Amino acid sequence: MSGKQSRDRFERHLIRYGGSFSPFLVERAEGSWVYDRDGRGVLDFTSGQMSAILGHSHPDIVRTVREQVGKLDHLFSLMLSTPVVALADALTAATPPALDKVMLLSTGAESNEAALKMARLATGGHEVVGFAQSWHGMTGGAAAATYTGGRRGYGPAANAGMAIFAPNTYRPAFEGASWQDELDYGFDLVDRQSTGALAAFIAEPVLSAGGVLVPPPRVLRRAQAPSARSGHAPILDEAQTGLGRTGTMFAFERDGVVPDILTLSKTLGAGLPLAAVITSSEIEARCHERGFLFITTHVNDPLPAAIGSTVLEVIARDGLVARANEAGARLRAGLEELAREFECIGDVRGRGLLLGLEIVADRASKRPDPALGAAITNAALERGLSMNIVNLPEMGGVFRIAPPLTVFDQEIDLGIEMMADAFRSVLAAT
Repeated sequence: MSGKQSRDRFERHLIRYGGSFSPFLVERAEGSWVYDRDGRGVLDFTSGQMSAILGHSHPDIVRTVREQVGKLDHLFSLMLSTPVVALADALTAATPPALDKVMLLSTGAESNEAALKMARLATGGHEVVGFAQSWHGMTGGAAAATYTGGRRGYGPAANAGMAIFAPNTYRPAFEGASWQDELDYGFDLVDRQSTGALAAFIAEPVLSAGGVLVPPPRVLRRAQAPSARSGHAPILDEAQTGLGRTGTMFAFERDGVVPDILTLSKTLGAGLPLAAVITSSEIEARCHERGFLFITTHVNDPLPAAIGSTVLEVIARDGLVARANEAGARLRAGLEELAREFECIGDVRGRGLLLGLEIVADRASKRPDPALGAAITNAALERGLSMNIVNLPEMGGVFRIAPPLTVFDQEIDLGIEMMADAFRSVLAAT
């Protein structure tokens, strides 16, 4: 069957769930590359869905899956297994001492649902504060705390959600305002709206789907300060930033904060469905006493737990946290070189191997030009490079660039070359 025939089939039978499907139909993947049936390779600069931090089909992951699926894959939800206990041990060893209780789930949305329910149960509150331009998932409570998109047309979201300004040092909400001013004003609005029942403040240490927004180092510490006065629980969602991608094992380490509840997902399974909620013994005990209920079909399943342990082992064994810093510096240098050549690049930002490149009509006005960003995306794919672009109101198109932590220097250089060629081609045609 030809590639065109296959595309015709998915266009006939598959539900569209967020924009248009890529025209590239993948047959297999290895390392930093995905391939179609004809063997054409595309360099994957998004690690799948920002998840495959060890690259595709990593031999250690393949070995674990083969061994574990033939031994023990799934159990009754209240029956535990050795792989689950082992991963819980490994996660609590990797996190600060206060985070010593673990529950394993399947997706980021699911882990954030559980975290929000725990926060509400532990605090007795119900109001949830999040950053505008946040992304925490598409299920009920997680979607209600997501302000990047997907809110229109579905009726009322879960109640008691409040958004504060996302820290954007390139494009502040108010001209001349500092991030401190915006943060203070945001929490002033929260105080005015709150009924005194705050349950949680939930945030990503880097707002990836919101345009790779990197809060200044003191933002998370300052944003969490009201929680000490009001009693609500800080939740950090490290779906994309956890396990080394930003150059530290967890992105919150840079900011000197420890959340009450930490959620992990995408990177923990290295592309396979695995998520975790990690909290303190105190919060876990309080929730248990109050009847915490979050049983799912695949809670604490042994097969994904075994994969998670392998991911942590490979990251430690191969020094991939340090590699994220080294490779990220090389990638950033290449992107900054592009910015010197192309005036439509308004900003280069990010941490480690999670970088953003914002496309604008001109640097003086910072006027968004999402059509130009989309054209560059298509031109890059034609040349063999896959990048994800975020188009939001009042923003230029922002490329999210997040290769695997195992990416080779030659692949970084090749990706930069393909980007440069795509920019030149599109700009020459405008």
